[in-house]
Amino acid sequence: MRGEFLDLDGARIYYYAAGTRGAGNPVVFIHGFPTSGHLWADVVPLMPPGHRLVVLDLLGFGRSDRPMQRAIDVRAHGDRVVALLDQLNIKEACIVGHGVGGGIAQSVTVRHPERVSHLCLVDSVAFSRWPTFLARFGRALAPAAALLPPSSVLTLLRRELSRAYSDPIRATRSIDIFLRPFKGTEGRDALLAHARALRADETTAIAPRLGGIGVPAAVLWGRNDRITSLAVGKRLHASIPAATLTVIHDGGHFTPEEAPRQIADGVAALLRR
Repeated sequence: MRGEFLDLDGARIYYYAAGTRGAGNPVVFIHGFPTSGHLWADVVPLMPPGHRLVVLDLLGFGRSDRPMQRAIDVRAHGDRVVALLDQLNIKEACIVGHGVGGGIAQSVTVRHPERVSHLCLVDSVAFSRWPTFLARFGRALAPAAALLPPSSVLTLLRRELSRAYSDPIRATRSIDIFLRPFKGTEGRDALLAHARALRADETTAIAPRLGGIGVPAAVLWGRNDRITSLAVGKRLHASIPAATLTVIHDGGHFTPEEAPRQIADGVAALLRR
């Protein structure tokens, strides 16, 4: 496994590659808000051999650069995923997205279908159903939050994220990693910029095009997801013609961390289709 930075339009995007190249399709893993590629750390080692695995930190998250004035909506993130494929000489790939990363995966699939061999949506945002805490941060809370100490903003977000984990020890460890880029005044401002830029109207606009997705697709969902409910997963399953639905009975929202075997097995089954 190796990690490095790519320059995409003047911004450094961090990614790491794992797995083994073979006859199988490459797999690209996309995290959501406010996480990072760390989300997939336990899934990657469980993936079947013969696939090139690429895990990235979206612009503004993890080790990647802060966005500054660059666009950070779903469409812009999707365009950078395609640019990453170009730089890595990947013609097409299985795109796996979690949370907001699932919205980005949908955007890439409907706008660049020739670059997507398979689509996997894990506890994904979709339609008009987005995390309520993201809406609060992006709109109602944002004006006041800009006046709060950065530590107070992180405390509020930490509280919201902790509710989505069943294991408090894992929650503390992972959330600490996810929130590192958002410490200090500049980090707080970047966090609020993300929240303002990520809007449900983007996936609402994508929804009518889901029926045109022709690649094999899988919807993987935690039954106890308190961020994006299972009802969203069932609707995605019904909307994408070639989709299957797998419910992880003990899973919450962060299934790649809390149920990595089920997620890896679900992606592996999708790749065999």
